[in-house]
Amino acid sequence: MRTAFINQLIEEAKANKKIFLLVGDLGFSVVEAFAELFPERYLNVGIAEQNMAGIAAGLAMEGYCVYIYSIGNFPTLRCMEQIRYDICYHNLNVKIVAVGGGFAYGPLGVSHHATEEIGMLRTIPNLVVCAPGDPIETKAITTFSVRHTGPCYIRIGKAGEPLVHKENSLFDLSLGDILEIRNEGEVAIFTTGAMLKYVVDFVEQNEIKASIYSFPFVKPLNKDLLAEIFDSHKKIITIEEHQAQGGFGSAILEVMNDLLEERKLSHLPLVKRIAIPDKFYSVAGSQDYLRKLAGLELSRNMFEI
Repeated sequence: MRTAFINQLIEEAKANKKIFLLVGDLGFSVVEAFAELFPERYLNVGIAEQNMAGIAAGLAMEGYCVYIYSIGNFPTLRCMEQIRYDICYHNLNVKIVAVGGGFAYGPLGVSHHATEEIGMLRTIPNLVVCAPGDPIETKAITTFSVRHTGPCYIRIGKAGEPLVHKENSLFDLSLGDILEIRNEGEVAIFTTGAMLKYVVDFVEQNEIKASIYSFPFVKPLNKDLLAEIFDSHKKIITIEEHQAQGGFGSAILEVMNDLLEERKLSHLPLVKRIAIPDKFYSVAGSQDYLRKLAGLELSRNMFEI
């Protein structure tokens, strides 16, 4: 996904001279192409992510569309105060890009896990929260973020994430869009971020009749479309590479409750949430290993109603 992001950002920067990229002493073998093409719109600020957020805010006040790029937890958890006060309070045109969300940097341990940031960031006013599911969605989200005036958070995979959408798929994303991957059966799986490919493979390999929806946006969510999906399914399964508290599944439950209170649902579907339990995983291991350790897996019996 990170390659898809930087390639699309380069294309956008060719047409938009206000795009500026800041990195926190990483991205080597990824960001060089941008730096070579636009040296006057690129800056490596070093290992100083909080300062990077402040610099981004200043550049945005001067009219730039600024991208902050660093490893999952560093431009988010480390910079929460700067994101809240410097960027979002002023509703500035800054895009926070976290590469390697979830357990992507699993071999480096808990210090490099980004497993709580969505729950923290989605509570901050003005901030759009995005988690594309494959490289095609990443390109679309990158284009969306350039066109959207205001702060965005974009959580992308580290590298090598396979395609789910067709290679030449081209689509525009509007704020809060939900992508239908397949629509059949009485159970729907909601997934956000890099869990998408796992979900599609599990359903296809086990010949399960179920709908699959990818959520490139965690905030905001399209309430009208969600009401239609809730009404046409008896059970919803949410799956995410994030803590259960405050994450994607929590956001779905919140919307469901609001729709019920607004009398916009004909029935209340069952909801099964798959997310990281309330614990740290203090071991080094691959992303797949840590996902299994945290129970981020589907099983056939989950599709029983």
